[in-house]
Amino acid sequence: MSEFEQQIAKIRKESGFIAALDQSGGSTPKALGQYGLTEDNWSNDDEMFEVVHQMRSRIVKTPAFSGERVIGAILFEGTMDKDIDGKGSAEYLWSEKNVVPFLKVDKGLEDEANGVQLMKAMPELDSLLERAAAKGVFGTKMRSVINQADDAGIKKIVEQQFEVGKQIIAKGLVPILEPEVNINCPDKQKAEDMLKTHLMNGLAALTDDQQLMFKLTLPETPGHYKECIDHKNMVKVVALSGGYARDEANRRLAKNPRMVASFSRALVEGLTAQMSDDEFNGQLDTAIDAIYQASKAE
Repeated sequence: MSEFEQQIAKIRKESGFIAALDQSGGSTPKALGQYGLTEDNWSNDDEMFEVVHQMRSRIVKTPAFSGERVIGAILFEGTMDKDIDGKGSAEYLWSEKNVVPFLKVDKGLEDEANGVQLMKAMPELDSLLERAAAKGVFGTKMRSVINQADDAGIKKIVEQQFEVGKQIIAKGLVPILEPEVNINCPDKQKAEDMLKTHLMNGLAALTDDQQLMFKLTLPETPGHYKECIDHKNMVKVVALSGGYARDEANRRLAKNPRMVASFSRALVEGLTAQMSDDEFNGQLDTAIDAIYQASKAE
């Protein structure tokens, strides 16, 4: 099998979850703060991103982090461009850890309109995708946010996600579409009903060879996205923790068969720079196992 065939088979068939290691821009200081590092540990953005790369490298190199339970990892562009132990980050993930590498490609969110936040324009996307493919990246992820149960806004979000997703497929990568429903949305269930309708419409318009993934907020109704999971074009549906604490996120996830985690904050919860390597590995192992068990719940 080609490398791509091995990777898509791993994502489609193996038990495990996708680690989201893609905090960027404005969320980076908060992520580092939770890791026990304050702004006096860096003096500019370049130094800050080097510090966060050291954090991500420590996570990835930890014995607990391997392809036995972590089937994929989503990288920030700056992480993709850096090395881990002398190898490009994407190459290291696959060759050393048997973890499939993905790349966050969106450039942030527009201001809210019609109850949603669309993705900002990505004029350099084609060149980024070509660079990612050359570095061994398998797939991509891009996020937009639904704050209100507004059908016109949700339709627009889904249309944008599929439009960009097809651009990514055309470059030979597998896109993860992430139309996140804010967990504080006043009528979250109604928004999820609208979202599923538009997602199924988008899936129905795909050709047989257009394969993709969804990353969705853990739904109010267990099994809500079963039709998406069962669709012939779907590689995998993964769940974001969305601000839920890890225990709550795992509890909700376990009620959604064949939907697996793609957690960020819930994965690194409790990890700090000050921990010894043994403490760090033990804490991460506990988190990975809890998320893994919830991900394979039937």
